[in-house]
Amino acid sequence: MVLQVLPDLDGGGGVERGTLDIVRALVRAGWGAVVASNGVHQAKRVEALGGKHVRLPVHSKNPLVMAANVRRLARLIEEAGVDIVHARSRALAWSAYFAARRTGRAFVTTVHGTYGDGSALKRAYNKSLTRGVRVIAISEFIAHQVVRSYGTDPARIDVIPRGIDLALFDPNAVTVERIVRLARRWRLEDGAPVVMLPGRLTSWKGHTVLIEAISSVARRDAICVIVGGEDGTEDYQASLIAKARQDGVENRVHLVGRCDDMAAAYMLADVVVSASTRPEAFGRVAVEAQAMGIPVVATSIGATSETVVPGVTGWLVPPADPIALAGAIDVALALTPDQRRAQAEAARQHVATNFALELMCERTLAVYRHVLAGAREA
Repeated sequence: MVLQVLPDLDGGGGVERGTLDIVRALVRAGWGAVVASNGVHQAKRVEALGGKHVRLPVHSKNPLVMAANVRRLARLIEEAGVDIVHARSRALAWSAYFAARRTGRAFVTTVHGTYGDGSALKRAYNKSLTRGVRVIAISEFIAHQVVRSYGTDPARIDVIPRGIDLALFDPNAVTVERIVRLARRWRLEDGAPVVMLPGRLTSWKGHTVLIEAISSVARRDAICVIVGGEDGTEDYQASLIAKARQDGVENRVHLVGRCDDMAAAYMLADVVVSASTRPEAFGRVAVEAQAMGIPVVATSIGATSETVVPGVTGWLVPPADPIALAGAIDVALALTPDQRRAQAEAARQHVATNFALELMCERTLAVYRHVLAGAREA
């Protein structure tokens, strides 16, 4: 029985999706799966997958609540017959760690992102995610950070990249109707090359860099489609519109908001861009686009350098460099049909070999088995 602990299962991000994926994998393997979070809406999905969800205030950073969570989690561990406690976030990892110690259970962690470590206090706070008997890092980039920042023994780290569902992100599975529906909703002109940037509306995702690059792209009919919402405020969206107007591309920049059918969205793109100006811990957008066989241009920082093969599955450019970004977009838009087909095949094979969802699940369950074997030997 494995207990996964995360702040809020309703978040809808990579942590939440990964948690549900592991629930499914555990149940299929004949294991028990329990999830503790402060979520409500996604609890039914855990139950539908054959697991159990328990709502606890593990999202809280209040020291008193965190201390009480040790007792709550220890009680849950005993009652559910948990063998492994798997923590996926910093604050709750402290409660989960002490609950696992109190009950004599194995403790595993996953480091999902980059965390500020500018002070000794911050490093001590972050270090909760390095206390697992095994520490899972979602990329080599994150693994190196954990070793460099916290002195974690590399022998305790397992690099397990996030997994992409190749049945969902399959160009052959997307119907024309789905693509047309999105094109009409977004009012895209027939024949205009689409340069798409999916991601949260937050400044470090590089939206302004792409807008500036579009003004330099050789294809003057190319349009920029920015897909995403969530973190973006109205002020930020207004600033992007102002930037497009300033650069003379206001009519070529479309802010389309959130999208609940990203597989179809990718099929509308001629090029997908990941223009992040800060390192990506993994970079799901670049991998999803490659799975769909779409040319990718990404910045060469963080884990994106691990997921894109330059000149084979896409291109890497320096961050915050609109001229280099425009040049790479030009190359992508100039591909012949045969070149696009060859690159699409290489990209999809690259994802299937390295980032398939089944592979992530197999590797994670292998970590659990290793931990249990070590516990029995001890």
